Amino acid sequence: MSELLVDFITSLDGYASGEGWPGFWGLEGPEYLAWLGEQPEATYLMGANTYRLMSGFAAGEVPSGQDEFRPEEEASVDELTQASKVVFSSSLKEPLTWANSTLVRDDAVEAVRAMKTSGSGLLSTIGSLSLCRSLLRAGLVDRFRVVMFPVITGATGEERIYDGYPDVALEMIEHRTFDGRIQLVEYKPRVLEHPPLGDPA
Repeated sequence: MSELLVDFITSLDGYASGEGWPGFWGLEGPEYLAWLGEQPEATYLMGANTYRLMSGFAAGEVPSGQDEFRPEEEASVDELTQASKVVFSSSLKEPLTWANSTLVRDDAVEAVRAMKTSGSGLLSTIGSLSLCRSLLRAGLVDRFRVVMFPVITGATGEERIYDGYPDVALEMIEHRTFDGRIQLVEYKPRVLEHPPLGDPA
């Protein structure tokens, strides 16, 4: 059975990106980049918006506000190009132009449930906030990992990650600091029907 990892990089205040900021908020360091390079092979899951953005980068479109890719950004996009990707969308049309991408029009939750049951490797989300939220609500997420960068993007932050989430209990299974400033926390999530109540006695 496959394992499903929801994987986010965020500002401290829970934004997935910020207008005018470079990738990784410009704060990645050698320890963090080395760790990224050690990650196991995975099949990446994404929605249409993330596909359009990332496939555009792969085709050479530079992020807004930048003249060119930094080497770290270019390497990250190249690795994603080589990886297997599953894209959930009813609006995209086949064939998908980004290499190693498969389009799935079926319900994402049911499709991922079937992939987990029939597969054996690692499934990992990339971006795709609404997809991640749906998979978490359905109880399909085995690991929830967040890498927090030391910046607050209150004025420029985009894509608030946790809006619309259910209440979730998180059991920590890993934590680590990279380059003295980037914090990784990884949890086993459990969706709650209601907040835990105190002992009435």
